[in-house]
Order: sequence, then structure tokens, then C-alpha cells
Amino acid sequence: MHGSFSSSMTIKLGHKFVLLSFSICIFLTNCETRTEVSSVEQKIPDSTYLNHSDSARYVGMNTCKLCHQGIYNTFINTGMGKSFDLATKSKSSGDFKNATFFDKENDLHYKAFWDKDSLFIKEFRKGKDTTCQRTEQVNYIIGSGQHTNSHIQNVNGYLNQMPMTFYTQKQKWDLPPGFEKGMNSHFTRKIGLECMSCHNAYPDFVLGSENKYNFVPNGIDCERCHGPGSIHVNQKQRGIKVDTSKQIDYSIVNPSKLPIDLQFDICQRCHLQGNAVLKNNHSFYDFKPGQKLSDHISVFLPKYKNADDEFIMASHADRLKQSACFIKSLEKLKTKDALKPYKGAMTCITCHNPHVSVSEINDSHFNDACKNCHYSGGTSELMCTEKSVVKAGNSKKGHDPYQSVNCVNCHMPSSGSIDIPHVTVHDHYIRKPITKKEKDKIKEFIGLYAINEKDPSAKTKARAYIQQYEKFEQNKAYLDSAKKYLSSKTKEDIKANFQDLIQLSFMTQNFKQIISYVETIGEESCYKQLNNLSYNNKDAWACYHIAEAFYNADQRKRSLTWFDKACTLAKYNLDFKIKFGTTLAQGNLMKEAEQQFLFVIKENPKKASAYTNLGYLKLLQEKEMKL
Repeated sequence: MHGSFSSSMTIKLGHKFVLLSFSICIFLTNCETRTEVSSVEQKIPDSTYLNHSDSARYVGMNTCKLCHQGIYNTFINTGMGKSFDLATKSKSSGDFKNATFFDKENDLHYKAFWDKDSLFIKEFRKGKDTTCQRTEQVNYIIGSGQHTNSHIQNVNGYLNQMPMTFYTQKQKWDLPPGFEKGMNSHFTRKIGLECMSCHNAYPDFVLGSENKYNFVPNGIDCERCHGPGSIHVNQKQRGIKVDTSKQIDYSIVNPSKLPIDLQFDICQRCHLQGNAVLKNNHSFYDFKPGQKLSDHISVFLPKYKNADDEFIMASHADRLKQSACFIKSLEKLKTKDALKPYKGAMTCITCHNPHVSVSEINDSHFNDACKNCHYSGGTSELMCTEKSVVKAGNSKKGHDPYQSVNCVNCHMPSSGSIDIPHVTVHDHYIRKPITKKEKDKIKEFIGLYAINEKDPSAKTKARAYIQQYEKFEQNKAYLDSAKKYLSSKTKEDIKANFQDLIQLSFMTQNFKQIISYVETIGEESCYKQLNNLSYNNKDAWACYHIAEAFYNADQRKRSLTWFDKACTLAKYNLDFKIKFGTTLAQGNLMKEAEQQFLFVIKENPKKASAYTNLGYLKLLQEKEMKL
């Protein structure tokens, strides 16, 4: 029986790439008709927001619109407001006249089509092969349609990305990002909390799972930038009013009242997508607007020499901060203005109104932002040196040539990102156009660097290198770098870095080293230590890796103990359950194995490996009965 059962997981590989229910009385009257109170009466320290409290709850966008209808009406048409929704014809941006493409790496064809009001994706091979044919319904569409529409399937709360994306700029159907170059994961790519927490309002994620949700909202909402609104709503219901032209309302965060670094951190939470390393015991739920992002998450990106022209799609904040425009603007920063401490400096909202869709704003709005610093009307000295501008100025007497300049086209050119195919975005590194000679220079990897933190800890750096290998690029040099930052010289070192050392050893398949770490600490002590439930299942994964180490050392009894522990800590990680079941079956514990497979099938009826393993189990049982 050894090796006959299939397991869908040997090495955990990621991919590129709580809305709490709170009932409130909706007998709200206009917030502006209530009694005014001073900041003294609020009894709030200058730097503290009430909605940072654990008692603050998310109330949802429909509550916000009761007082802020106008902002709501424009926001729902922004890229954020349209980021995620049910798969409907009104939500989809796809062209279904020719919604097909061919994945030549896997010899698979794909077709998207509507059947009445339901959207489906079909995967198939042409010719005599009728076995490889699968049609699945799309439940959600992710992406506003400005760049892409990708598609999500929901099976009993388990969300997976489907293998078709529509790229709106090129009006092209193709594989989603990360599915290319033979990496097509079909209908099985898990949509975890990290992905969902940037592309949507906060969901209700099931603890102990990788991709199961009790509830998924329909788009990014107000509270992702303003923080939970329950305290703010409660104060307005009680008649507490603050004159925000004179002081800050500390019941909720207004990003425009924040210092420049904290304002950036709100945008950077999602527009700084890279290798996001959580700090100890933190989750992707924990950051709230007005807090330091680096207290919760450090975001790393690979640094290359001679690669200034390359960037990922969601790297706007990092690119902007490299610009001379931004750096010089800091000299004008008027931090003494308590109501606008970022005033004078360049931030995201210098050009972008988060409540209004970019599609509703013409180019002159963005070019005018440039002219605020680079132009004074009526000057005879033109700061733009393009010959075409000079010609335009000479074409008509009295014409202001600067009005015809499109600063963005030259200094923030559109180009493809290195992580998303068929998409062009404006590079937010504002500078003079670089020459082809500069672009053609040989690129040299320098290392990973934290974009939002100056001096991350050694453990944080180690985790960054481990995750870079795990999620983005299987280059063993990353693991070598991680090892340098994780000390294992003493028992105390091993205990302090235990989960990370276990994960690192698992990545290199060094099972003997894992067992050595366990025996150094003591297996019973390790078993007691790894007992935390968390949204990233860190302790559960450590238990799973230890189980795999004992399994590969042919110590099946010990491996079963650790597989059981992993499944206890992460009850809804179905891959854990399947591996536990196969190991039980190999130990002739057929009834217990069957229970694991049946649990998986009940949870996710589309989990193919559960059926194949259960079928093989039944076949063995039938043979034994005949004997």
C-alpha cells in the first residue's frame, strides 16, 4: 500500500499574487443637525482614534451612505467600489463573442459563456479526448474591469480562482497571472485571506482554513480607508458633533487629517503589493487606518541593479517615493498644520480623489497637479523642453504652449508590469524618460528590501526570503539567505525560531534536520508549544511539516500524531485531511481513513483527490473481503 494513495500536497507552494456583523439602529438623522461638542469633551489624546479600539465594529457601506449619500454614489463607481462582486452580466466587462483561448503548455482549450444569467467556464481538449472536459460555474468576478476581470468559484464557502481572465485593455481572454508557463492550476488556486483582504472589504474568514469563508462582501468599502465605523455612528446618533473645519473628529479616521507617513500607509496596505511578511501574531485583519503599517506588516520586494524600469502592478507608492518630485516636496511639508499635517508635500491624494473614478476625470486634472510646481502662468521660461511644445507655442500668437503639454505621457509613461500580463499602468516613478541604453543594462540581483520599514528584524528578513521562494520564485539562493538570518546554534535559538527553522528545512526537504530540531527541544515540549489557532495557520503548518518529516523517515506512528495535531489546529485545511487519511490507510486504519475522506467530500464535493483516495480505499477493502 505504501505510496499508492495520492496526496495533493507535499510542499506548500503559494502563488503570485472580518467583516463582523454589527446591528445598529438605522434611525439616523442628518449628522449635521446635532449638538456640537469640543475635542476636550471627547477626551481624546491628540494622536488616538477611538475606532482603533478592539470594541469598534465594522458597520458596512450601507450604513455610511445614510449620511454620506453623495460620496457613496460616486465611490461605488470607482475601481475600489467595483473591485469584487457577484458574477452578473452587469458586473462583467468580458467580450463573449469570442471568449476562448488555448493553453498550449497543457494542451487545453477554454471557453467562457453565459447560460441565461449564469456564467460558466469550460476546460476541454479537442479531438478524441472526452475525459478531460470540465464545466464550472463562476460565482464572483474580481477586478473592476479597468484592467482585468478574473473569476472565482465558491464551493460551500471554499473560494478558488478559475483559469480564465479577461484583460480589458487588450480585449483579450487568457490565463490569469501566475497560471502561465505551465503553472496552470486549473480550478484549484486558493483565494486566501491575504488576497481577499486587498481586493475586497473584510470578509468573515473561517479560522483553521486556507480559503473558506462564512461571508464575502461585494467590493471594497468606506471602512477600509476610514476604519470601523460603529463608534462614529454611535456618536452621531447620540448627538455628538465635531466641527471638522476646526478640529479632528477622533471617532473615525479621515485620511486627509493624517501625517504624510500614516496617510501613505493606508494606500500602501494594498497599493504596495509585494512579499507581505506578517509580524508575530498579527493577521491581515489587524491593520487599521491611522496606524503604522510596519507594526503589522513588512512588505519586501527584490532589488536589482539597473532595473529601475521594472515594477509590479501594485507598486504605486514605492515608485512615487523614488521620485524627485516626492523627495523635494517633503521640504515644503507643513507639519504644524494640525488639520492637514501633510500639506505642501506630495501624497496619493495630490492627484487622486479616492471617492471619484479615474474614468470620470480628464487628463488635465493630473497635468494641472504637475503645473502647480512646474509652471507659473504667463512666464516666458518654459520648463518643458520638448520641441513640439515650442512649436505649439509658436503656432498661435498669445497661445500658452504649456496648456497643450501632457506631462504624464512623458514622465509617467504607461508600460507593462512584470507580474500581470496584457496590462499597462502608469509608472509612478516620476522622472525624465530613460534611454534604451539604460534599459538594456544587465540587471543584477542585490537582495530583498523592506519598502515600508527601515530596519526589519532578522526574523522578519528570514521570513521574507522563505516567502519569496514559496510564493514567487523557487530560487534556492533565497533559502540560503533565509538561513543566514535564522540562528540555530543553541537550544534557545532553536526554540525562538522554531516554526521558521522547520519551514526552511521543509523547503529543502531536509527531514533529518526537522527531526533533529524536534528532538533537541523535546517532542512533548514541541507538541505543547505548537498550540495556537491563527488565520495564517503557522503552528498547524509546523505540525504538518514535522509529520511529513517523520513520514519520510518511515516513522508512521509518530507522523500520525503530528498529522492529527495539524488537522486539529487547521480543521478546514482539506489537504491536511487527505494526507492524514492516506497515512491512516497505509497503517491499515481503514475506518479512520474513510472518515477523513468523507469529511473532505462533505466540505468540498469538488475535491477530486478525496474521491480517488476513497475509491482506492474501497477497492482494497473489497479485495480483503474476497480473501
